[in-house]
Order: sequence, then C-alpha cells, then structure tokens
Amino acid sequence: MVGEYKHLAYSHSHIEQGYMATEAGKTVRFRIRDDKAYLTIKGPSTNGGMSRYEFETEIPMDDAHELMKLCMPGRINKNRWLIKSGNHTIEVDEFFDENEGLVMAEIELGSEDEAYEKPDFLGEEVTGDKRYYNRHLMLHPYKTW
Repeated sequence: MVGEYKHLAYSHSHIEQGYMATEAGKTVRFRIRDDKAYLTIKGPSTNGGMSRYEFETEIPMDDAHELMKLCMPGRINKNRWLIKSGNHTIEVDEFFDENEGLVMAEIELGSEDEAYEKPDFLGEEVTGDKRYYNRHLMLHPYKTW
C-alpha cells in the first residue's frame, strides 16, 4: 500500500486526536480534523470488531484545544485519504509520530456480509485485531511492536 493510494484519493485531511477515557472497549475522544473539531463516544465492538455504537458531535475549536489538554498522554496524528471504490469510500490513514510507518484502510459497510470492491493496494485484513485500534496505538505505538 506504499503511497499507491494517494494518487487515487479525491480528498485528504489531517487529524489529531486525544482520548479522555478508554476502558472495556468504550472510548471518549476529541478529534481535530483540519478546521473542525469533534467529540466522539464509542461503545464496545461486537461481532469480532465488525460493528460498534458511535456517537459524534461537532464542538467549537477553542473547546477542543482546551479539552485536548485534559486527555490521556499520547496523541494520534495522521493524514486520512478518501478513495472511491465502487459504491463505497475507503478511508486510508497514514500515521505519524510514534506510529510512523503504519498505514491502514477502513471500509464502512451497511452489513457484515455486504460485498465490496477490494482495490489492489489493500493488504492484510486486520478487522478485530485490537493492536490496530487507535486507542491501542495511543498506549502501545506501532514503533514499539
């Protein structure tokens, strides 16, 4: 997947996120994506990591910067590339800092058995592998594996 995805992207953005809480698969995070900020609350994963409840709302940028100061140590810093593949959008995350060298793709499906076009640049399937969850990468960065 080394860079091939970038020339296929129709959009990309920079994301920084910090975590207020992570326990038993539940997370509360703050994300700054380019010029917007969000509060996201996620429930535990089900069906081997295939689905989970997620609530997200936009918050004022000033609040996001202040709340980031209260987050747990460690940040996720990445660029996200959006690529059309058939009827789906593939989000490719290119990580930096302590997770430098890690590139992951995600496709959101309407159901677990929904068919999708798999581009050639996709590599190993890691759905359900908790090492690749952002909250895990914050505590156990890719460079330490």
